[in-house]
Amino acid sequence: MGNSDARPAVQWAKGTHVLNRAAAGLTAAFAAQRLQLAAKAAAAAGLAFMIAPLMPGAAAHYAYYAPLGALVAMYHNVADSVRQGLQALAGLAVGIGLAVLLVNITDPSPLTVAVFMGIGVLLGGLPGIGSGSDWIPTAALLVLLVGGSNADDFSFGYLVQMGAGVAVGIAVNFLLFPPLHLNAAAASLDDLRRALGRQLTDMGTALKEEWPPEHEEWSRRSDELSSAARSVRHLVKEADASRRANPRRRFHPRDLDHDYRNLRELERVTFHIQDMTDVLSDVIWVSGVPYALPVQDSGPLADAMTATGELLHSYLDGDEQVQRQRYDAAQAAVEACMAATAGRQAAQGTVPASESILLSLHRILRAVRPSS
Repeated sequence: MGNSDARPAVQWAKGTHVLNRAAAGLTAAFAAQRLQLAAKAAAAAGLAFMIAPLMPGAAAHYAYYAPLGALVAMYHNVADSVRQGLQALAGLAVGIGLAVLLVNITDPSPLTVAVFMGIGVLLGGLPGIGSGSDWIPTAALLVLLVGGSNADDFSFGYLVQMGAGVAVGIAVNFLLFPPLHLNAAAASLDDLRRALGRQLTDMGTALKEEWPPEHEEWSRRSDELSSAARSVRHLVKEADASRRANPRRRFHPRDLDHDYRNLRELERVTFHIQDMTDVLSDVIWVSGVPYALPVQDSGPLADAMTATGELLHSYLDGDEQVQRQRYDAAQAAVEACMAATAGRQAAQGTVPASESILLSLHRILRAVRPSS
């Protein structure tokens, strides 16, 4: 089977039916989580403002900073809520100290403010300061502009009220339905596995069509699959982070180590399927490539791809016996294809593309081999 002279000019599509459906499901999930986060942020800000007047001394006059502290600490998981809040307070303390130093050394002027703001940005690179780096110059500037001649009282009130707000925000996030993102991670793994299985079966179908194949959507999914794999990694990491310091984790046990193993396997599978997609697309539509697909290889290769795609789909139902049967069927199809194509000679000046595709299929099977 040789190369076509030209590949149709098509725009690379951004979504397929499967990935669009997955994106819609994840969007809905995150919309609900966003509403929950907004409700908790509102509750934390109101509670912080309610207790702000109870702060000691001059701090009671700066009550409006307590709700800001609550919002700073309101993050979509408990561990990051604590981290974000503490880093913000560290940045505030450094920035306030910088402003107090400036006031004690010299009068604020365009030059001295510029110098101290530059120092604040440099201090933002301190190890461990994280998101607090943005608060260093901000806090210093607020002390200079808002505190003015009352810089000491303002600095004290600013830091105390922000600290109180941060404490309220962390407490609210910990006590009121602390979020777990386990379902989104599990769904994303299933959706990626389904998309990869469909890609293989679609390519298998294309190999049995009259060339060039009528259906070519599969040839435009390489970048999509890579993007989907990155999204899944992000969601699994989010699920892992959401368990830390979360009291609900004991009621929703999940083996995240198993999810990470599945993720690594699917990332390897994605890489190999992308390579197969590129090779097969070039064989069909790009002229001048140094490899070709002998017409006799198309049938055995199609069977091997389809069987491997069905194997990936079998992992969605959780039936280990079905998985083992599908794995054995895929392995037999790949071995039959290897036997059928052994020693096959491609057109003069080219090498058989079958070898590259079979190597990818073999590595896919090794990545998803069921545990014995």
